[in-house]
Parts: sequence; C-alpha cells; structure tokens
Amino acid sequence: MSDLGPEQQGLVDALHAEYAAVFAYGVVAAFSNPARADVVAANTSAHRARRDSTIDALQAASVAVPLPDPAYASPFPVTDAISAAQLAAQAEIDTSIAWRSLIERSQSGATREMGVQALTDAAVRLATWQQILGVSPSSTAFPGRP
Repeated sequence: MSDLGPEQQGLVDALHAEYAAVFAYGVVAAFSNPARADVVAANTSAHRARRDSTIDALQAASVAVPLPDPAYASPFPVTDAISAAQLAAQAEIDTSIAWRSLIERSQSGATREMGVQALTDAAVRLATWQQILGVSPSSTAFPGRP
C-alpha cells in the first residue's frame, strides 16, 4: 500500500503515463509517414517536457521519483503508418486519462493548473491524430474519460 496522498499518487500515475508516451512516440517515429516527422518530433518533445515538469513537481513534493520501465508493450502491433498514428492517438488518450485523474485528485491550485494544462495539450494532440486518421468528430467533449 502506498503512503502517498491522492495528489502525489496522481502525479506518479501521470509520470508513468508520460514515460509510456515518450516510449510510444519512439515507435511512432519508426513507422510514421515521413511527412508527419515534424508532428511526431513536436509531440515527443512535448511529452518529454511534461515528463520533466512532472518529475520536478514530485521532487518539490519530496516524493521519490519512480524510474521508467525498460520497455512498454504496445496495445496492438505497429507495422505501418496507420497503426503508428493509432498508437500516437492511444498515447494521447492514455495521458489524457492520467491527467484528468490528477485533476480530480489534486488538492492544490498549482497541481490542478498543471493537470488542466497537460489535459488540454493531450486533447489537442489527440484531435490532431484523430483528424489524420479520419475520425469524426476529431475531438471529444470531455477528454480523459476512461
């Protein structure tokens, strides 16, 4: 059982989602349409920055920062540009769920603000991937709902 409070556990959960997203975007980069290289690079950079700011928040709260797993399993095989785009969308869904959960568990305004910004950013990236995949509508009214 964890000795962490709900807000701290939410930050840890969000960090794990960001670790997984950074890993997923490595796979996405390997299989993505070369025309999408800028989008993939920007999204990878965004997840790395969010990972780093989450680590900073945990350290500021005197919470031990968990290490990333050595690898993460893809929820489905990634073999081409379409499945790569689907994996990118799934990474955004997963991070949206984690950040929404943090917002629900946050007890401080700063953590809530961090969660809202992270959820908003993930929702925008998800909408981009949904447009690329031809999903309509490309956005959801309440992002991060499991």
